[in-house]
Amino acid sequence: MTTIEITDANFEELVLKSDKPVLLDFWAEWCGPCRMVGPVVEEIAKEYEGQAFVGKINVDSNPQISVRFGIRNIPALLFFKDGEVVDKQIGAVPKSVLAEKLVKQLN
Repeated sequence: MTTIEITDANFEELVLKSDKPVLLDFWAEWCGPCRMVGPVVEEIAKEYEGQAFVGKINVDSNPQISVRFGIRNIPALLFFKDGEVVDKQIGAVPKSVLAEKLVKQLN
């Protein structure tokens, strides 16, 4: 499985109502660090398929969610569990950092 494109329209259904932990990558096409993080997020989506939900949201196309969660810097990665933000990571970081934060939510 690859990441799912999240939009203002499907956010509540796919993220807030998810019965699995969610990793949500806030990004934009013009963002260099976002392009570095993108492949890492895709790898995590494949590795944790069935255990977690991994999505990407383009901040330019979906401003409502970005404003709702106070996203000012990208890449911003939010971790949701039971509809609540439980962790976040701003900026490009190694895959191990993101995987560790996601694994904490699997228990």
